[in-house]
This record gives sequence, C-alpha cells and structure tokens, in this order.
Amino acid sequence: MHQILAIILAILLVGCSSKPLAKFNVNQNPKTIVTANKFNLGEVLTHSYFFEQANKNQNYTLYIPNSYDESQSYPLIILLHGLRSNPNQIINYKGIIPEAEKRGYVIAAPYGYNERGWYGSRGKGKDGVAFGKADDPENLGELSEMDVMNVLEIVKKDLSIDPQRIFLLGHSMGGGGAIHLAATYPQVWTGLACLAPSFNGKYSSLDDLKHLPVYVVTGDKDRLVPVRKIRRLVEEMKQLKMDVIYHEIKGGRHFRTITHNPEMIAEVFDFFDQNQ
Repeated sequence: MHQILAIILAILLVGCSSKPLAKFNVNQNPKTIVTANKFNLGEVLTHSYFFEQANKNQNYTLYIPNSYDESQSYPLIILLHGLRSNPNQIINYKGIIPEAEKRGYVIAAPYGYNERGWYGSRGKGKDGVAFGKADDPENLGELSEMDVMNVLEIVKKDLSIDPQRIFLLGHSMGGGGAIHLAATYPQVWTGLACLAPSFNGKYSSLDDLKHLPVYVVTGDKDRLVPVRKIRRLVEEMKQLKMDVIYHEIKGGRHFRTITHNPEMIAEVFDFFDQNQ
C-alpha cells in the first residue's frame, strides 16, 4: 500500500511541476499556443521559417486579432523580448494581448536568433558580457538583427499590414534592440516604445531616429538597468528635440513592474494609437 501511494504521489508531483505552454486570455480563459503556420484569429501562434543565412528553422510568435479582415489594413507591433527570455514570454506580459485584441493590432515577436542575440545593438559579433556563448555563431549579433527584419517581411507578405503603422516594442535587451533597429532602419517604423531599455549604443545614433516618436518607461528602483542611465538616454533624446514621452515608475523594478503592469501597457498602446 505504501509503495502504491508513493507512486501516485510521484505522478502528481511530476504533473504539477511540468510547465505548460505559454497561455493568454483576453477573457481569462487560457488558450494553448497553436503550432505550425496557421493563421487562426485570436490565438497565440508559433510560426517558423527557414532562416537561410543561419541554415536552420527559426521560430517566431504571432497574434492576429479576431477583428482581422484581409480587406482592411492593420497596425503591426514587432515585439522584442529581453535577455534569456523568448517571444512566448513577452507576448504574455499582462495587457499585451488584451490591448492588441481590443484595438486591432497584429503582433509579431521574433526570437532574434536566440535569447541573447541583442538584435544587433551590440555589433555583428558575439563578444562581451551576457552576450554570445562558445557554440553560438561568430556573427550572432548580425543574425539576431536579420531575424527581426526577416520576420517583419514575412508578416507583411502574409497579412494585410499598413506600412504606415509599424511599431517597435521591446523590454530590456529588447528595448535597446528597438532603439538600434529604429536608428538602422528609420524609414520602416512609425514609432517605438522601450520598457527599461538596456541601451549600449552611441548616443549619436539617436540622430538617425529623431523624427520618430518614442515612449520610454522604467522603474526608479531598477537594479539591472539603473534609472540614471535611462534618465541620461531620455535627456539625450530631449536635446535632439525628439518627441519623447518618459514615464518613471516610483518604486518600480526591472521585471514585475513591466511584466505585470497592464495599466502601463495600455498607456503604450495609447501612445501607438496617437501616433498612427
């Protein structure tokens, strides 16, 4: 009898410890990620394409609102995750899917090659702290940037996207990546929002995106990306007379202040709506 109880307990523990696929809920009813390249509306979809330059299949995450009608054109958000995160995690930050659904936004979240590619913001290589590992390709940064732009072109080809309403939204590493991509391809984007951005570039690069509206938010108790760095970044933007909105959250930190803050995410979408 004791042996039977031990086996049952072990099975229950295994079941409880396994992590489910990323889920979301507009109405608090979870839906599982759909695999393969389907275009189901109102579901978080895992898509893939063959990344020729990297010689591998590359995943990205896609959300298409229930209101989607191919006879209309829709705004697109390219969503960039942080270091050691992934597309499925960031698309499930509280507020992102409900706001996209309510306002009719398509969301595409590239991997950026892997969870540490920095989207090209730290150069084409892989050297440096919290950057590439030994088994990563030597041109990790270049591939990371390329993956984002590949996904952008794929989504524009597959769906009815308004080229005048394409936004960047990134957290931490993704926020720094958003600034880099906006400066590198300034005519592609309509605006960008950077959540506690880890920006490692030169301030001079801001000159290339000074025509774009920017929303920046961070917590004043962030220990990973200190608030003094964000204040300096915003000040540089203001010196260029950029259209920048800065929101500093009192007592806010790097993760939960961003990942569990639907009110702040609603403000980001308000910003996008106002700059279409």
